[in-house]
Amino acid sequence: MFGLGMTELLVILAIVLLIFGPKRLKNIGSDLGNAIKGFRTAVTEEEEPKAPAPERSEERVIEGEASPAPAQKQASEAKQDTKA
Repeated sequence: MFGLGMTELLVILAIVLLIFGPKRLKNIGSDLGNAIKGFRTAVTEEEEPKAPAPERSEERVIEGEASPAPAQKQASEAKQDTKA
């Protein structure tokens, strides 16, 4: 592969084990495995064709442009009449 034999790989593994320790090395391995699993899941989800979004028959209201409901409109008109 990169000209590394079995003995070189064992030496590298021993150095990594001395630097990180067995407990932390276990956590690093599990985190790496979870990252790979998440990446594979994301790639397979993206490849699947998505179903078109269902059509909605309701009106969409843009924020700030909402008209008040009829009951609220009548109540606000009644308040204005009492003030005058």
